[in-house]
Amino acid sequence: MRIVIHQPQYFPYIGFFHKLSLADVYVVMDNTEFNKEGFIHRNKIITPSGYMWLTIPLIKESKIIKNIKINNKLPWRKKHLKSIECYYKNSPHFNEIFPKIKKIINKESLTLHELDLELIKYLLEYLGINIKIVTESSLKISGKSNERLINICKSINANTYISGPGSKGYIDENLFNKAGISLVYQRFEHPQYEQRFSDNNNFFPNMGIIDLLFNKGKESKEIIKNSGGFY
Repeated sequence: MRIVIHQPQYFPYIGFFHKLSLADVYVVMDNTEFNKEGFIHRNKIITPSGYMWLTIPLIKESKIIKNIKINNKLPWRKKHLKSIECYYKNSPHFNEIFPKIKKIINKESLTLHELDLELIKYLLEYLGINIKIVTESSLKISGKSNERLINICKSINANTYISGPGSKGYIDENLFNKAGISLVYQRFEHPQYEQRFSDNNNFFPNMGIIDLLFNKGKESKEIIKNSGGFY
């Protein structure tokens, strides 16, 4: 059983979904510390002048991801939805996808990680990527760094851990070997596709996944599938 362990993100980029497409189980790291420089509460969309950030305002009463609340006193939903509609309404698959996204974003009862997870589940469903999703907080895991990752793998009987290539600097392969868990690295090459407001000489990579979906629709699954594999 192959496992991916990753923090939730707001409209994750293509590489996130490519990584999940390689696995059987996705463990959502909701019980770790929030990083304001990451993508848990923000991501990028394309505009005529380049890209812009969509950032969710937060109430930071806790440092742990699963406990962080959204600041719904600010009109961020209206702003995000208006921006998405403004820059993507003429995309080929906008009307096919936007209504569901709008419905999820407009749920005021959701916490940050719940919102991220609902969007991720819908996007996985749309892409036809079948993967079991488990929250780390439901597993009652202890330990730090490599030990924590290994304990998560053991808790769901995973025999292969899929890591991002950027983790090679801190992953202790010997610890995984001793635990009987195979360690493989994702190989991802960002694909280019027809993107609004750009061309082959001015392509903007690493946008939120909706940039690909609005432009390519169901073709996105094959584009993601063919964008890499394992090291």
